[in-house]
Amino acid sequence: MRMMGKGGVAILPAAQPRMRNRDVQYPYRQDSDFYYLTGFSEPEAVAVLAPGRAGGEYLLFCRDRNPQRETWDGTRAGPANAVSQFGADEALSIGKVDDILPKIIAASERIYYTMGAHPEFDQRLTGWLSALGAHGGMGITHAPDQFIAVDHFLHDLRLYKSREELVAMRRAGRIAVQAHRRAMSVCKPGMYEYQIEAEYLHEFHSQGGRPSYLPIVGSGPNSCILHYHANNRKLEDGDLLLVDAGCEYDYYASDVTRTWPVNGRFSTEQRAIYQVVLDAHAAAIAEVRPGNPWNQPHEAAVRVVTQGLKQLGLLEGSLAELLQTRAYQRFFMHRTGHWLGMDVHDVGDYRIVEEWRVLEPGMTLTVEPGIYIPAGSRGIAKHWWNIGVRIEDDVLVTKDGCEVMTRDLPVDPDTIEALVGAAA
Repeated sequence: MRMMGKGGVAILPAAQPRMRNRDVQYPYRQDSDFYYLTGFSEPEAVAVLAPGRAGGEYLLFCRDRNPQRETWDGTRAGPANAVSQFGADEALSIGKVDDILPKIIAASERIYYTMGAHPEFDQRLTGWLSALGAHGGMGITHAPDQFIAVDHFLHDLRLYKSREELVAMRRAGRIAVQAHRRAMSVCKPGMYEYQIEAEYLHEFHSQGGRPSYLPIVGSGPNSCILHYHANNRKLEDGDLLLVDAGCEYDYYASDVTRTWPVNGRFSTEQRAIYQVVLDAHAAAIAEVRPGNPWNQPHEAAVRVVTQGLKQLGLLEGSLAELLQTRAYQRFFMHRTGHWLGMDVHDVGDYRIVEEWRVLEPGMTLTVEPGIYIPAGSRGIAKHWWNIGVRIEDDVLVTKDGCEVMTRDLPVDPDTIEALVGAAA
């Protein structure tokens, strides 16, 4: 509100429930921006920030208490508790939003709102603005002069994590680490990918979390599919298993990937590719520190991957030429990381005025280089086929370097071999 200044009004609607099929809903999750500002997890709500408003600068519209509906759907906070428990200056029934919010808008000079994120609410807002504009000529009221995306301010705030946010992120990371360890320990040939996935889900839910995204459990050829989700193949002796699975705890995500041999022993080729990715992972993490541009960890990983593939004979030519032509993208086709927070691919600009953003303390990101060699790769010997390796950790930029928040999950290949099947 300090950045908005008097005369501005920010409007943030809650996420709407979504239907999975007929009368079954998807699990409800609050909109990240809305929850970031309010801590309020119910649907059918609208948060309004109006600096300088006499009736209260933070107004929350929410559902009324309703014993009959609460018997079916669970307890509601209601307007009174929205003030006492969630810090609203004023709270009103969501049924009054059409009467009251247009009047607040009419008294404002600028609207801060994310158009397109909530299509249903977009229509209501444009309807209010059209009505205000129609009456403006008669001097009754007026429409605000400016319409500004609230993302410009809000997403920059979300990019820098507070101490409380980091507590949640570290907890989400610890749960993910324990889930990966659990899955490795029970893994053996003959299991199915969905059985491995079940180990993650059990660990997440038993510790008060839930998946922060659909787990990727890809064995053998599926390890080379970046966003594989079927998770229904049988694990075969000699396969690699790539698992990308993170936990969400108190609305904050972890995002962790490990790759291991199903039978507990890397083949010569699997270990060679794994070591290249591990070296790239270490090189990228070494570049995560204040003052470095966002892209520097990626450039470090790319150089190591290119050099490693060249040494293994999978790329031919001079290192400078291979880097210039981006020959590595045949096997390493994604970025080395992304912002991490309430959203797995979290908000925040990567560039500012066409320049890579500089890393600063409090920013959190992933580091996840990978190499993928699918079957049928032209010019590549068959003993390299179906090797897909990715190693991903969650990293916090600190004042003097970085903290790997998921460091307790091993990356050393010998240690990983010892973990696989240890519970059998």
